[in-house]
Amino acid sequence: QVQLVESGGGLVQPGGSLRLSCAASRSIFSIYDMGWYRQAPGKQRELVAGISSGGTTNYADSVKGRFTISRDNAKNTSYLKMNTLKPEDTAVYYCNLRRGSDVYWGQGTQVTVSS
Repeated sequence: QVQLVESGGGLVQPGGSLRLSCAASRSIFSIYDMGWYRQAPGKQRELVAGISSGGTTNYADSVKGRFTISRDNAKNTSYLKMNTLKPEDTAVYYCNLRRGSDVYWGQGTQVTVSS
């Protein structure tokens, strides 16, 4: 079993920054692929950013140049640094870990960008 806990969400003005964290309960974190997803009211859940166990990253077009995904395997933690936030970034953000058929989701953390 793996439990994931997201933190770092909150209320921020447009143009501001936040860093989300995802802490995993097991020490085998380094062999998993990891992603951040988000879901806004009335919309489908979408992939925001992903990072493989080997360090390969990918981003949604809407966040390229503004968001950065990273991982600290020694701390069993992944991060999503979000800069130049826009109102359309408002959503619940979810952490995801995957290794083969093993898939785990966090409970989500709310990010609200409002003027």
